[in-house]
Amino acid sequence: MSEFKIAVIKGDGIGPEIVTESEKILIKTGEKFNHKFIFTDVLMGGVAIDKTGVPLPDETVEICLENQAVLLGAIGGEKWDVLPGHLRPEAGLLGIRKALGLYANLRPARISKHLAHSSTLKPEIIENVDIMVVRELCGGIYFGEKKRGEENGSLYALDTEKYSDFEVDRIARTAFQIAGKRKKRLCSVDKANVLESSRFWRERVINIAKEYPGVELSHMYVDNAAMQLVRNPSQFDVIVTSNIFGDILSDEASMICGSIGMLPSASLGSDNFGLYEPIHGSAPDIAGKNIANPIATILSCAMMLRYTFDLEEEAKTIENAVNKTLEQGYRTSDIAKKGETSIGTAEMGEIIGGNI
Repeated sequence: MSEFKIAVIKGDGIGPEIVTESEKILIKTGEKFNHKFIFTDVLMGGVAIDKTGVPLPDETVEICLENQAVLLGAIGGEKWDVLPGHLRPEAGLLGIRKALGLYANLRPARISKHLAHSSTLKPEIIENVDIMVVRELCGGIYFGEKKRGEENGSLYALDTEKYSDFEVDRIARTAFQIAGKRKKRLCSVDKANVLESSRFWRERVINIAKEYPGVELSHMYVDNAAMQLVRNPSQFDVIVTSNIFGDILSDEASMICGSIGMLPSASLGSDNFGLYEPIHGSAPDIAGKNIANPIATILSCAMMLRYTFDLEEEAKTIENAVNKTLEQGYRTSDIAKKGETSIGTAEMGEIIGGNI
């Protein structure tokens, strides 16, 4: 029996509910394929602030590094919004990405034929949409110099966009490798007509492209990319972009698919180490009500099996179980049509588990 070690951050809001169902799915999958998944709970986010005074305790980082992967539910909530920036839950998320060396965020946006009605776009526009957004995660404006001051009698605030060659090169290589396993098309998104950091980004991506002659590379300005995602999303296969642009475009791509509660993500570092989480937030207003959609977190577990543990058949088994459940007509309230009966978080997890 193979054993796999996973650090688990259930987090805040609906995090504990959706992670609990995802753990059950992993256990079911392990039983089917003779694997054992060992879970170790650690604290991060608002619950960590309440118990330890900081959003990311040192012990959490240490335990995560001792495991092979991290499963994260969700963090944050209005309760902690009054705290200074470095003590808010989101600081824990940025901190753990840096501490674990997670530089590549993968966000698939794939339309399910069973949920096409949930998209705000016309069916003929979203047909066959299957996009992978590869977002650089450790550099750029989120991690650049931050400063406030006074100049010529006026107050100002400053955030610096900065990228080094190795940061751009490694995310570009990751994107080219992913594109090579898909349709062999990669679109690099930047703002090279205005920003020096984007001109540097484009130069480095073009240079790395020489290593992947089988992949077609194109470039697009971020404002045009945002427009094209809603105009003709199926033109994209793999998109690679900077931290802030990727943050925005991946959320836009997720809504094309109808529900942010359906989409997983993976944040990868070296040696296939990864942190896996749904792209939605902690939704404290529905926490504890058994109505949250666990599918994004369950599909994040499938990504974990694929990218960290190299268990492709097991990953497809989870994805097929989700598809079968949707085909059978089961819906949580966020993806149910008007008039359709919806089921709860635990019920959805139980049915998906039964379809493993």
